[in-house]
Amino acid sequence: MPFANFKVPAGTLTAEQKELIVTRTTDLYAEIYGDRARANTMVLVEEVTDGGWGIGGDVLTLAKLQAG
Repeated sequence: MPFANFKVPAGTLTAEQKELIVTRTTDLYAEIYGDRARANTMVLVEEVTDGGWGIGGDVLTLAKLQAG
């Protein structure tokens, strides 16, 4: 079963944007593995709380991401 997990900062995506991630990811797996994969493709969009993740030892917040 194809599986994709997207972790995004909480509150940064609308319901429509999350749906777009799910549908496009499913379409991509179906394109690669054939349409038989569509029914079994799982896509998880997880919202991570502000300050709950980091890169290179630096804790990221939404303010830091928006600052550039």
